[in-house]
Amino acid sequence: MKKEDKLGIPETRQHARKRKQKQIRNWIIGILAVVCAIAAGVGLYAAHLYKTAEQAANKAYDSENAVKTTYGEFNGKKPFAVMLLGTDTGALDRTEKRGNTDTIIVVVVNPKKKNYTMISIPRDTMADMVGDDSNDVQKINAAYSIGGAKMAMKTVSNLLNIPVKYYALVNMGGLMKLVDYVGGIYVTPPLTFTYSGFPFKKRVRQHLNGQAALAYSRMRYDDPQGDYGRQKRQREVITKLVQKLATADSLMNFSKIANNLSSNVKTNLSFQALKSILANYSDCTSSSDSDYLHGYSAYVNDAAYQIAPTSELQRISNKIRKLLGLKTATVSNRETELNTLNETAGFKFGSGETQNYTIYDPGTTADSVKSGKKSSKSSSSSKSSSQTSSSTTAYSTSSSSTDYSGNTAYSGSTNYDTTYSYSYNYNYNYNTNPFSGDY
Repeated sequence: MKKEDKLGIPETRQHARKRKQKQIRNWIIGILAVVCAIAAGVGLYAAHLYKTAEQAANKAYDSENAVKTTYGEFNGKKPFAVMLLGTDTGALDRTEKRGNTDTIIVVVVNPKKKNYTMISIPRDTMADMVGDDSNDVQKINAAYSIGGAKMAMKTVSNLLNIPVKYYALVNMGGLMKLVDYVGGIYVTPPLTFTYSGFPFKKRVRQHLNGQAALAYSRMRYDDPQGDYGRQKRQREVITKLVQKLATADSLMNFSKIANNLSSNVKTNLSFQALKSILANYSDCTSSSDSDYLHGYSAYVNDAAYQIAPTSELQRISNKIRKLLGLKTATVSNRETELNTLNETAGFKFGSGETQNYTIYDPGTTADSVKSGKKSSKSSSSSKSSSQTSSSTTAYSTSSSSTDYSGNTAYSGSTNYDTTYSYSYNYNYNYNTNPFSGDY
């Protein structure tokens, strides 16, 4: 009963209007209160996620190899490169000595093409260890073990004549937990094999959990392309993982993912840089291209190496520099010098044989090699053999091979006009990218 009725006084129009206005006002206030409560909750959750991400990034940050970021460097208009180093020997905070990095990938993010390109460098590639003034030539996977991230970056930069400012070191074994956190990934194996108890069937799409994904990316001895085939599968796993990390479903396990990354990643990209990359390059994760440095099997004092001919070093250098918007430049270094001297002595790239490759002392001339007065150095190769856990002999240089899409991937000549590459194109709108503390 209305208040006026209780008093026996009829309600006027003015009173009725005021009463209705008060009811509407109370409804509006109530709705606004609910909206504000929801907004506050979302804001607190977003703040929690931000704080978690910041703590994870700071834990993964390598301040010893910090690089000053120039204004606008990650503004979404300029391409940039990150060197990815992979190891699966344990957690990054382990107490034992640094291990070799058996996965080395130069990743170039190109905003104009809205994609990223992964270029693998085989772990057994001969390279000058830059940074110790010894002219020491070893397998490139030993650079991190000898001189840390700084030597690894300088060695790759010198090998290909490209600028390498940023890196991310990833523990592949620990990082595979991410595959479980995102609900697994789907792959279509290019060949049939079994590894660590996990069977894989050629051209049959299958779902992989973390352990299966690690097994899939590790096997190389049963692959006719050896370590090159393994690199392809590693890049496939990385790409599929990036795809899953970029979905909204990953927010459900955001804290686990962030903590896992902080324990299994080291990088000299700061949290501020990662935020800029996330904000300005998220659309670059929708597709990827892939390539790798081709080498020839050779023995250096009985140690098995992959020797990249000068023409191949130049090809990869040109490709990366073009992606970065830089002019091409001639690759001239210790590796090209040794290639020239060995070719003078009769070494033939693409001969179909696993030949002996000589490490000549610095200053050795082609004339002295021709005259038979060659001066060679053996200590570096034997040292490398003891520092690397295994060697690769699985890639034949005498015949061409075919990639798993049916295109020519490698030709037994020094002219690499048929470049192995593939692309993934996804119709998703991603909210992250492969460099926000990832693999």
